[in-house]
Amino acid sequence: MAKLFPVFGDRRTRRVGLLGGSFNPAHDGHVHISREAMKRLGLHEVWWLVSPQNPLKPLKGMAPLADRLATARALAADANILVGDLESDLGTTRTANVVQALVRRYPRLKFVWLMGADNLEQFPRWWRWTRIFHTVCVAVIDRSPYAYRALAGAVAMRYKARRTKPSRAIFAKEPPAWSYLAIRRHAASASAIRDAKMMIIDR
Repeated sequence: MAKLFPVFGDRRTRRVGLLGGSFNPAHDGHVHISREAMKRLGLHEVWWLVSPQNPLKPLKGMAPLADRLATARALAADANILVGDLESDLGTTRTANVVQALVRRYPRLKFVWLMGADNLEQFPRWWRWTRIFHTVCVAVIDRSPYAYRALAGAVAMRYKARRTKPSRAIFAKEPPAWSYLAIRRHAASASAIRDAKMMIIDR
């Protein structure tokens, strides 16, 4: 069973990865990248931030938040993966607001935002995206076939001098600081799972 997030103001010092998304649905690929991030960045925990509604994704085909949370919690058997809907608690779906709130509420935790290479490519579309880079460290996880475009894109070029090797040493740097994690690809994807479910329904 997935653990709950610590109470605000928790005084323990830990390194925490933040993996936000729709989790529509959560799958083994999310577990895979979470464990790889823990290993490569020396994280104590990864928090899955299940979004009520990603502003950049359509409502159509989005399962209810309660269902997505239940699926994610059932999957996150790893004791170091925590699942919740902090965006609902904070009243915002804007990542920039979420990371700033977390830094204020957990002053002793060191956060790193985890995201796929596909999101790095489209990052300039995110609301106040530079604020995210200047609030927490960022770790970009390889996701073929987006790697080349992501690393040659506007965000990577803008922060080229702030890129560092993927290790716990990233936490010794002040944001903006980011790393690129080349990890073994996992076959699971949320879109493929949804498509498979639709095929079953159509039969």
